[in-house]
Amino acid sequence: MGTNTVSKLIIFSIFLGLFQLINSAKITYDSKGIIINGQRKLLISGSIHYPRSTPDMWEDLIRKAKVGGLDVIDTYVFWNGHEPSPGKYHFEGRYDLVRFIKTIHRNGLYVNLRIGPYVCAEWNFGGFPVWLKYVPGISFRTDNEPFKRAMQGFTEKIVGMMKSENLFASQGGPIILSQIENEYGSELKEFGAPGKAYIDWAAKMADGLRTGVPWLMCKEDDAPEPMINTCNGFYCDYFKPNKPNKPKMWTEAWSGWFSEFGGPVHERPVEDLAFAVARFIQSGGSYINYYMYHGGTNFERTAGGPFVTTSYDYDAPIDEYGLIRQPKYGHLKDLHRALKLSERAILSSEPKVTSLGTYHQAFVFSGQGTCAAFLSNFHFTSSARVKFNNEHYDLPAWSISILPDCKHVVYNTARVGVQTSHTQMLPANSQLSSWEIYDEDLSSLEERPTMTAVGLLEQINVTRDSSDYLWYMTNVHVSRSDLHGAPSLMVQSAGHALHVFVNGKSSGSAFGTREDRRFTFKGPVNLHAGMNRIVLLSVAVGLPNVGPHYESWNTGILGPVVLHGLGNGKRDLTWQKWSYQVGLKGENMKLTSPNGASSTEWIRGSLAAQSTQPLTWYKANFDAPGGVEPLAVDMKSMGKGEIWINGRSIGRYWTNYAKGDCKPCSYTGTYRQVKCQSGCGSPTQRWYHVPRDWLNPRQNLMVIFEELGGDASKISLVKRSVSRVCGDAFEHHAMVENWRLDSNGDRQIVHHAKVHLQCGAGQSISSIQFASFGTPFGSCGTFLKGACHSENSHDIVEKLCVGKKRCSVAISNSIFGGDPCHNVLKRLTVEAICS
Repeated sequence: MGTNTVSKLIIFSIFLGLFQLINSAKITYDSKGIIINGQRKLLISGSIHYPRSTPDMWEDLIRKAKVGGLDVIDTYVFWNGHEPSPGKYHFEGRYDLVRFIKTIHRNGLYVNLRIGPYVCAEWNFGGFPVWLKYVPGISFRTDNEPFKRAMQGFTEKIVGMMKSENLFASQGGPIILSQIENEYGSELKEFGAPGKAYIDWAAKMADGLRTGVPWLMCKEDDAPEPMINTCNGFYCDYFKPNKPNKPKMWTEAWSGWFSEFGGPVHERPVEDLAFAVARFIQSGGSYINYYMYHGGTNFERTAGGPFVTTSYDYDAPIDEYGLIRQPKYGHLKDLHRALKLSERAILSSEPKVTSLGTYHQAFVFSGQGTCAAFLSNFHFTSSARVKFNNEHYDLPAWSISILPDCKHVVYNTARVGVQTSHTQMLPANSQLSSWEIYDEDLSSLEERPTMTAVGLLEQINVTRDSSDYLWYMTNVHVSRSDLHGAPSLMVQSAGHALHVFVNGKSSGSAFGTREDRRFTFKGPVNLHAGMNRIVLLSVAVGLPNVGPHYESWNTGILGPVVLHGLGNGKRDLTWQKWSYQVGLKGENMKLTSPNGASSTEWIRGSLAAQSTQPLTWYKANFDAPGGVEPLAVDMKSMGKGEIWINGRSIGRYWTNYAKGDCKPCSYTGTYRQVKCQSGCGSPTQRWYHVPRDWLNPRQNLMVIFEELGGDASKISLVKRSVSRVCGDAFEHHAMVENWRLDSNGDRQIVHHAKVHLQCGAGQSISSIQFASFGTPFGSCGTFLKGACHSENSHDIVEKLCVGKKRCSVAISNSIFGGDPCHNVLKRLTVEAICS
């Protein structure tokens, strides 16, 4: 290497070091908030998990999060995705953590990196790799040396990778916070002294990594210094840090709830979510993270639980497919604007709380020459008119009004003034070619390598989670005299699903639930005199993700297995010799990959797709649909199994009909996940996300394994599209969008109220279904004219909006040619069709 080259490298290294020093940020904190380079920040964050979307989606998701008013993106780090076998690391594709963080950085947002490495997250095995369970002498999440060595090794791996890429804020990167462990409080109660020793060790270990940013421990009241303990839940206004020098932080404000096969879909009204956030901020909070802001998809077999659906939509502001969910996204965006208008006052003073009535309070922040007020009505059902600063204010039930100047209401949590959108699954006009089938032939089990044992083996100890499927096989000799009764078989299983075959024929299935993983199969069986072959297929639907010592929980057929109704009574088969086979024949033949599928002889013909026999493989080809709308596959006609597109698994499917308590839901009153349910009587999940970036323009391969039997001819591709949008707002209403901060930080009203409408990607407003300036009433899809109505409402809105992707209509008498009814508070209500 020449002298000039060496000199250039030295100069470059010096320049790089100076650049990092200049761009580095000092992250500290006090009782009021996180401090970045000496300035306190009110931080709004949202969880987006990189493996639950695809790299081609990340940029769009992060941009939408920024437009929605977020400052921070929060993500767990998924150990089992990054280290699938000991020492073999994977940081590519959906697991390219560095690329994800750099995408966030490029878009000007911060990162909260929740390393854990235990994550819970309804993720398979809570994020731990299954091989960890088999480390000699290990016990998870307690004062156990083998576990601590493994946990420290992975934590150091992630921190080292972040440091090597200069991604911590202290290096000029976007990571301003990290988390060690996760929701340990309940575990500490179970583990006692070893748990306390472990959590102290974890804190010391993390702090010793010298990242230059604060470390968090959520739901851990006993978090040792210098960890910041934080809150997770539907509400966190009650929460107080365990030391007076720590800020009040909410690391998981649950935007909804996850779904499980056989259960309803859970929704959380945005009015209540906004109310919960405003309650937290008015009580001194300064950091809030939505869990989830985009939930995404549990691709492959990553869903844990068990029984958690492939969809992890979570009723989040950005839905599973990456589309904005309105009004949740827009109403929260307005909340964030209102909070930012009040930021200087909130962060410079403690709130002064004044009673305005039995259920009504004013929280006033005044400092640095500013004043901001939160007027609260905690009553479940009754609105109120309160007096504050010699002015009267109307407060809907269960709501908070935000006054950034202690005078004007710019936002109320219960008054949703943003667009409402409705999405539909529409035909994608992409035909699946004639289906072909391949039979998962039971007779071939004898041809494949097996293991034998006396008695029943636990499933995961045999499969090591390499497959959802484990075959249990045994023979039983029956004499003619035994067949005088009505033989039946009883099998007890720890789940999660079971299919029974006797002498090559299906005898039925049984399933567990999330509440009761242990279940029993009972059913008649056809036996003949002589030797009978009993084959049991045990199916896992995700491994446990939470609970003390969940690594020791059992899965599979644990028995007893008993034949009843024989001539001599019953026969217990539990402790006889059993043979075992891991996985399916189709899995071993790699039928899911394009090469494996093409090298196998499939049965062709139109009748093949209509076969309803269990344990059948299906394949078909299709061209990628045109357009830009997100895609899904409609699986309503099928039973249970898994789907692959071009060799990539889009997850498990199960047409399990939802049971629950679905009824009209009010936003008022304390929210719990059982409160607002929908989808009862329909499949918990019918549509399964197909990422567009997984597709080729032509000849894409879809492979399906069906356990129960279904009609593949009715499977179709659909597009998720915004079908109609609605806007509704009052005239003269002081809205947060009407305000801005000038160069001195003072608030100014800049324009009047408007109704905004925007269609989805690739769409425009094709027609106006309803428009009324006056006193209309109803809800989106069922609007009606009131006694006051401007007759030219429809024509004016149509002229301003039709043919456009988005439009805004000002709410004023002059726009509509005069006042249709004097001395009446009017509103503009619009419903538009998108296509």
